[in-house]
Amino acid sequence: MGCGAQVIGVSPDPIEQHVLFRDKYGLNFPLLSDINHAVAEQYGAWREKERDGQVSMGIQRSTFLIDAEGNVVRVWRNVNVDGHDTEVLAALSEMGGATAT
Repeated sequence: MGCGAQVIGVSPDPIEQHVLFRDKYGLNFPLLSDINHAVAEQYGAWREKERDGQVSMGIQRSTFLIDAEGNVVRVWRNVNVDGHDTEVLAALSEMGGATAT
């Protein structure tokens, strides 16, 4: 990509599941295991969810764009994977860090 950005995936899944997921989808970025969801809680991605009338806590798929100084400059919540990469590349471009190709 050549934009100076780094992609990192974080989920409460164990490392073994990350390896299977990475290999299945051919991912070329690290997946970090947040088993106790401490990171997800700090970023507000560990949330109450409802499914089939059942309420439980879980991950809200989110993307955080963090600048070189460590500031969160953009947040996407309830991310739909299809086309999301284009949105993120556009935001990086706006920051002067990438060109969407």
